[in-house]
Amino acid sequence: MSNLRFATAIHILVLTEKFKNQLITSEFIAGSININPVVVRREIKFLREAGLIGAKKGKEGGCFLAKDPNDILIGDVYRIVNQENTFAKLNQTNPICPIGKQMNENLEDLFNKAERDLISSLNKKTLKEFSNEFE
Repeated sequence: MSNLRFATAIHILVLTEKFKNQLITSEFIAGSININPVVVRREIKFLREAGLIGAKKGKEGGCFLAKDPNDILIGDVYRIVNQENTFAKLNQTNPICPIGKQMNENLEDLFNKAERDLISSLNKKTLKEFSNEFE
C-alpha cells in the first residue's frame, strides 16, 4: 500500500479545497507537505486524470479542485490512489505443503475483505468534512 501517496493526494485535495478561489502551485503544495515538487506534480497529474483536480499551465498557472468537495469521498480517493490491492504482496509458498499451498488464497480473501472494509469506513467522510477539520 502506498500510504504516502494517499496522504499526499489527500493533502493536495485539502489544500485545493481550502484555497478554492485560487490557483495553487506545486511548489506551494510541496512546501506544505515538505516534499519535492516533482512528487507533487506527479500526484496532481494522477488526480487530474481522475477528474478531481484541474490545472492551468504557464507562469500564472496552478491547480484547483475540479469537483465539489461534498461529492468526493475519502475512500474513493484511497481507491483511486491504491488501484492495486493494498495487501497484494504475498510470499512464494511451498505448493507441496498442505498449509503453504492454500495460504495465499486464504490471505487474499482476508486482505480483500480488509480493504473493502477500509474503503467503506473511509467513504463515511467527504473531502469537505475532512477539510473542515482544519482551521
